[in-house]
Amino acid sequence: MNLPLADLRQDYKLAGLTEAQSLSDPFQQFSLWFEQALNAQLLEPNAMTLATIDSNGSPNARIVLLKGFSENGLIFHTNYDSAKGQNIAAHPQVALVFWWAELERQVRIEGTAEKVSAEDSDCYFNSRPLNSQIGSWASTQSQVVSSREELESRFAHYQEKFNNQPIPRPENWGGFRVIPYIFEFWQGRPSRLHDRLRYRLSNQQWIKERLCP
Repeated sequence: MNLPLADLRQDYKLAGLTEAQSLSDPFQQFSLWFEQALNAQLLEPNAMTLATIDSNGSPNARIVLLKGFSENGLIFHTNYDSAKGQNIAAHPQVALVFWWAELERQVRIEGTAEKVSAEDSDCYFNSRPLNSQIGSWASTQSQVVSSREELESRFAHYQEKFNNQPIPRPENWGGFRVIPYIFEFWQGRPSRLHDRLRYRLSNQQWIKERLCP
């Protein structure tokens, strides 16, 4: 393959991010940028890369969906027996990345992941579409399955089992909350002189500092 990868480039010119423009609290700054991403009608602005470390120290990354955030942390849901769930059990330190290309923005977050309460997991699970609830029972996430037909057979089994009755949340399915200790807000700028503002938690106080691009 002879692809012109070296010639692929984009000069970013939409906006800047100065210390004066940014808020003092990173959660408020994230909320502001997330609201702007929503208003821009981006495709799945809540999609984020979740990076974890397995028991052997190898990194793993995948896209998950943010389903809630506050000053208590950022929440996503998964099967606790999945690869990501097992990684977090071994090493709760994780990283998140949001990439909003249309706004020429990236947000990087580092923090510690912990399970949310069973009550909070129940509340979200009960809000999911019916077929998504059934899928949580049918899929032994990250485990080898012999074929697509076997997966669909499992789905049909639980569809029949829970027919016309409330579907309980599987005990091994629920939410994780990522409690940040680092935020980095990246705004693309011309000539690759991008704006990077990092907030790091030190002695319960957020320190804001500029990083070289």
